[in-house]
Amino acid sequence: MTIGRRGGDDVKIYTKTGDAGMTGVLGSQRLRKDDARIEAYGTVDELNAALGVARAHGLDAPEDELAARLQDDLFTLGAALADPNPEGPFHNQVTDAHVEALERAIDERVAELEPQRSFILPGGTPGAAQFHLARTVCRRAERLVVHLANLPGEHVPTPLLIYLNRLSDLLFVMARMVNHRAGTPDVPWVFKK
Repeated sequence: MTIGRRGGDDVKIYTKTGDAGMTGVLGSQRLRKDDARIEAYGTVDELNAALGVARAHGLDAPEDELAARLQDDLFTLGAALADPNPEGPFHNQVTDAHVEALERAIDERVAELEPQRSFILPGGTPGAAQFHLARTVCRRAERLVVHLANLPGEHVPTPLLIYLNRLSDLLFVMARMVNHRAGTPDVPWVFKK
């Protein structure tokens, strides 16, 4: 399979450079595929794909536009994680402004929703259920980025951690919003003795 042309040669999807369990990060460094940095940005990539599935469920325009913006942000965040050099071009591209945008999106949606009176089980419409799944992937990504940040010699910009923490909150609210706009009630958790 080819993806394009480079100097008259086909560019292949497979390079075989990772066959021994190593992969490249930005710069010339190569790491094991199970390295904490690779686990972190690989999970961010998984989260991005989960948002793509949510979008494939046919969201209304405001949620689809927001999800598309979040996908762009996550690609930037993944590039920042793939850039281990604190002086590298992608390392500090996620900023406080990204976090503030998430907070505004949360506040706008919460203002439209009924107050939450119980824990909510993941479910409702397919789009809402997918946002709930994306939220859990986001929490896993956050845990992996925290782990990376606490390893000796690693540097993770603080806004990356805050962004993922706030994003999981937004994804929860987006799940509720998708159900709300579809006229589908959230699924409350009822404790049974």
